[in-house]
Amino acid sequence: MKRVSLVLTLAVTAGLSLQAASAQTLKTVKDRGMLSCGVGQGLPGFSSPDDNGNWSGLDVDVCRAIAAAIFNDASKVKFVPLSAKDRFTALQSGEIDVLSRNTTWTVSRDTSLGANFTGVTYYDGQGFLVKKSLKVNSALELNSASVCVTTGTTTEQNLADYFKGTNMKYEVIAFGTADETVKAYETGRCDVFTSDVSQLYAERLKLTNPADHIVLPEVISKEPLGPMVRHGDDQWFDIVKWTLFAMVDAEELGVTQKNVGEMAKSDKPELKRAFGTDGNLGEQLGLTKDWISRIVRAVGNYGESFERNVGVGSRLGIARGLNNLWNKGGIQYAPPIR
Repeated sequence: MKRVSLVLTLAVTAGLSLQAASAQTLKTVKDRGMLSCGVGQGLPGFSSPDDNGNWSGLDVDVCRAIAAAIFNDASKVKFVPLSAKDRFTALQSGEIDVLSRNTTWTVSRDTSLGANFTGVTYYDGQGFLVKKSLKVNSALELNSASVCVTTGTTTEQNLADYFKGTNMKYEVIAFGTADETVKAYETGRCDVFTSDVSQLYAERLKLTNPADHIVLPEVISKEPLGPMVRHGDDQWFDIVKWTLFAMVDAEELGVTQKNVGEMAKSDKPELKRAFGTDGNLGEQLGLTKDWISRIVRAVGNYGESFERNVGVGSRLGIARGLNNLWNKGGIQYAPPIR
């Protein structure tokens, strides 16, 4: 019995030591007093700075929500703009704590980069942008077209798969950054610009005459976009994951920036759990009881963030579609808070 007891004690001690060793990111962020968040280099609706350097967008809101959950202050974020090519290195090296930059969740990225995806902020798909003057109404009319793409993305393989599957020829013209790609497209170096549909809507706003360009109806791939964290720190993985889930669940529960104070007084069991008046879910994450209140007060629920940044009332004017809640015709879904 003594031997069994000793083995159990050693196992528990080893487990606690491993947990303590791996749960360093939250401490690092707190000691620094700031979250370091990798974002895009300027994609309207997702991550872009204004003339005063103030960042906004759907991906930016995820960063601010994490900061709010930890510090009760959504401004405690350092935004690090990253190219598609450099984004994973910045995460692996520890330059950033989280990557929240229109990045597609794939098996190769989930297994070969030493990182974990924490959820889906936007269900997207690859499409095509063309000039209206070409009088092209379908991607099936793009035989022999020259296509501008950005290197370091999933678009090149998707493009090859699509044109092979439709028995069409094409020419790839690749560039290192999205801005270079858009400039090349606008100056006529290629016939077509291909990327995620959401990015096409965003990049179209940068063109001299956006109304002269159209996004074709075909969507040729699945592109679930979401934040990433490094392997090896389960606590940090849980915090980032459940920050996003909290925003989605808040929308489903009807909790908004305007009513969060009143909803926090509710006697409904699901709201009491969400607001920390019943149970200790926040503490289990390494946060405070009011972590969800902090998030919603700072950035709103998922629907509020979506509509403000990319929705029909924004400059991009994108319908919720697949990104609507599961009970409103979409597939956006978060595990329950219990």
